[in-house]
Amino acid sequence: MKTLHLDCSMGAAGDMITAALFELIDNKQDFLKQINSLGFSDVEVNAEPAVKCGIVGTRIKVKICGMEETSTDRDILCNNYKQFCNPPRKYNHIHERSHANPKKIEDIISNLNIPQKVRDNALNIYHLIAKAEAAAHGKPIDQIHFHEVGNSDAITDIVGVCMLMNFINPEEVVVSPINVGSGFVGCAHGILPVPTPATAFILKNTPFYGSNIQGELCTPTGAAIVKHFATSFNQMPTMYVQKIGYGMGVKDFETANYVRAFLGETKDTGDESNEQIAQLQCNLDDMTGEAIGFAVDLLLEKGALDVFTTPIQMKKNRPAVLLTCISGKDKADFLAGLILQHTSSFGVRKSICYRYTLNRTTSVCETPYGKIRIKIGKGYNVTKSKPEYDDIEKAAHLNNVSFDEVKKHCK
Repeated sequence: MKTLHLDCSMGAAGDMITAALFELIDNKQDFLKQINSLGFSDVEVNAEPAVKCGIVGTRIKVKICGMEETSTDRDILCNNYKQFCNPPRKYNHIHERSHANPKKIEDIISNLNIPQKVRDNALNIYHLIAKAEAAAHGKPIDQIHFHEVGNSDAITDIVGVCMLMNFINPEEVVVSPINVGSGFVGCAHGILPVPTPATAFILKNTPFYGSNIQGELCTPTGAAIVKHFATSFNQMPTMYVQKIGYGMGVKDFETANYVRAFLGETKDTGDESNEQIAQLQCNLDDMTGEAIGFAVDLLLEKGALDVFTTPIQMKKNRPAVLLTCISGKDKADFLAGLILQHTSSFGVRKSICYRYTLNRTTSVCETPYGKIRIKIGKGYNVTKSKPEYDDIEKAAHLNNVSFDEVKKHCK
């Protein structure tokens, strides 16, 4: 599987992610030509070598009207508050654009000369930021205004990342836990602690942590980009790395300030399980079939992966039922409680099992009787497919034909 791993141990910012991904592609000049032809007459994007702690990487520089806005404009100490609140206006048109609302941003991105997939990804990233800003300020999304993330350079970073992801086209994106830094940062609303409310909102249900590095290491733009593209958040998986990219930040710390990207293959070896599950069991010899059926349905409704019963013979020749519930490890305790609540058992046995699973995707098959979803499983040198039973059943009823008649068209 083609896997992209982003190491965000020094945070995540749009320009750093762009630079890291830029190092992974072969057609670098084509990318620069395309991004400089987006439709911003005042924007110029360049890539140049940069060194952090002796490591060479790439820095992406976005100039607007020949001037570059650096991240140091946002990192301030409290005693610089007055200076920050009255900064010189470097370029008036950026000041105006920085107050764009979501509709304005949508119009800008919709009119750029980019593929539809790139456009959709960019708009979805801005939607994440808009939701975060709306939550932070307690306003509806259509009433918020973007400040720093509404600048042409921020738009260019976001669209640039989406273009690069389109070039690379990974099957999965694994992002490490994100270092957000510490201290305070200046923005259009004043001085805010790190992470800012918008960044913290975007990173909800995402692993991130603070550090003793003073500064904003993860920006709202960077947070939204990784949240949108990540298929999982975890440490680097076992992979056959083919390319490594270093996206350098502007600031210098004792720790090398870069986002690192690894591109390679993760492979199923065929002799290792890839998932752990919990198996919950209990013996039932004093419940009716109706009551057991109710418990089975409830467990499935509450998130069990599978539930089944097996006839068994207990001591004193009693006929009984073995109830087995399969679940994810995270739901095992919850489902065990339901078993104790809704069965006559005084105890539930729990065992952890390793299982082999195929990577599952879904496609749609057009048949004379309507659309039927097809489950596809791949892995361990195996590929198999199967039509969804519920879809076939529904189509058979609606068209007054047999189950097999519908199924034979699902190729």
